[in-house]
Amino acid sequence: MNQVPRLTRWLALGASTLALAACGGGDERPDPDALVLHRGNAAEPLSLDPHKANGTWENNIIGDMFIGLFTEDPAGEPIPGMADSWEVSDDGLVWTFELRDAQWSDGEPVTAYDFEYAFQRILDPATLAQYASLLYPIKNARAVNTGAMTPDMVGVAAIDADTLQIELEFPAPYLPGLLTHYTTYPVPRHVVEEHGDAWVQPANIETNGPYKLVEWRANNYVHVERNEYFWGDQNVCIDEVYYYPTVDMQAAERRVRNGELDLNTDFAGQNLDFLREQAPDYVRVHPYLGTVYFSANTLVEPLDDPDVRNALAMAIDRQFIADEILRAGQIPAYSFVPPGVNDYPDTAQVAWADTPVEERRETAREILEAEGFGPDNPLRFEFTFRATGDNPRIAPVVQQDWELIADWVDVEIAQIETQIHYSNLRSGDYELGDGGWIGDYNDAYNFLFLAESGSIPMNYSRWSNEEFDTLVDRANRTLDAEERGRLLAQAEQLMLDSMPYLPIVFYVNKALVNPRVTGWEDNVVHIHRTRYLCFEGVETAGEGAPGGQDAAG
Repeated sequence: MNQVPRLTRWLALGASTLALAACGGGDERPDPDALVLHRGNAAEPLSLDPHKANGTWENNIIGDMFIGLFTEDPAGEPIPGMADSWEVSDDGLVWTFELRDAQWSDGEPVTAYDFEYAFQRILDPATLAQYASLLYPIKNARAVNTGAMTPDMVGVAAIDADTLQIELEFPAPYLPGLLTHYTTYPVPRHVVEEHGDAWVQPANIETNGPYKLVEWRANNYVHVERNEYFWGDQNVCIDEVYYYPTVDMQAAERRVRNGELDLNTDFAGQNLDFLREQAPDYVRVHPYLGTVYFSANTLVEPLDDPDVRNALAMAIDRQFIADEILRAGQIPAYSFVPPGVNDYPDTAQVAWADTPVEERRETAREILEAEGFGPDNPLRFEFTFRATGDNPRIAPVVQQDWELIADWVDVEIAQIETQIHYSNLRSGDYELGDGGWIGDYNDAYNFLFLAESGSIPMNYSRWSNEEFDTLVDRANRTLDAEERGRLLAQAEQLMLDSMPYLPIVFYVNKALVNPRVTGWEDNVVHIHRTRYLCFEGVETAGEGAPGGQDAAG
């Protein structure tokens, strides 16, 4: 068995020095005493503005720089962040927060007015925030985001500099989880108003979290350094972080094993056995609150037909994909909401879940023939997929699954860079496309809102069903948790029957973490903030500072 080398501080420093030299680094010499973490991070971010981001790979960086009213603990559970205390009205519709004393990285105080400004900015339709619909539980958020109301009418108000009030459209017991999400982070009003969209550039940005952006070299790395004004700075161990886009997982695995990266947030499932043999202390596999699914554009033929969508869903051999392609414990998905979600009955399921795939394909052929497809009218469509993770290996498998229905089914497949692919999904510029959704908080609504007619552009399918919308709305206005779960499950069943989204498998999170890295806790949201991490043998002043989304892989 090969012995995997373990990094020492000088080796970590050497890697960062080499990276800077290779890119023609600046005049600043690295601090020889700095503790530097090198993180593999799936994909290149499109933006580090919390109002413009939409992927887990961006969240990994943004969540190291900013903290909202709530944040995540090492286990991924919501804990107070900027909120020092709060009260909730009896009807659950009004939450009032008292803020902790905190500063931006330029020393200016973080106030409730920064939060008020941030919520108004992200919901202003002029901001073009793709993820704004996540905030629709807030009073008037949907109306503001669609232009029916002005931004100042959103239900978030600064009572004074230290007090923020949030009004909701309906009771949302999951609000603390939602408030950990980057869409709810404050932004420094004084900086954004001065620099506009350029506020997030390294020369301008100010942050309220443990790290501050100092350099971003496109398709190479993002570099952050410790923010001395962060209120929990005395408990932070790592001084600097480099985040590298690691689209090529095979290369990323080698970089972790040879000490260039301290960790990578994914690895190829087919390499699990090899990695467990070669680097057993590095391999981390854990259940994940997420679903791999395919979106069908319901506005284009032939995918506007629910029977066609169901036939295509039936033909996919999910067990083969899970066992032979992904090979890391993924579970075949016959529903959209993953198992284990809080207060959810898990009763929704496709009717053919227990039918052998060969029989399903026969039924699919009969359905398509009844819809008029055959040798004289072939079924043709394009399937596009993400360039990251195991997706390029899944695509030819499902292409074959569909073409096994009949020789008159003709499917083209096309690999697209991940960020561009998601942009195409949001704009509706696709026919059938793969995707992954990671829960932003542990509640079924965070999955089902993707099918609400008012959730476009996050509703990639453009599916619209009045009964579904009514059930979800009733559920969200129901205080009884059991009844709310039952109504949401009814809504999910309607969606599954129409199949605008084809569920494929439920995720597991996979990571390679050098055993010298301490503080890493496997958790269902796969969020691991750098402020909780350290290196073996290094002591800190305390136990660590308090602190969804599209998926790349």
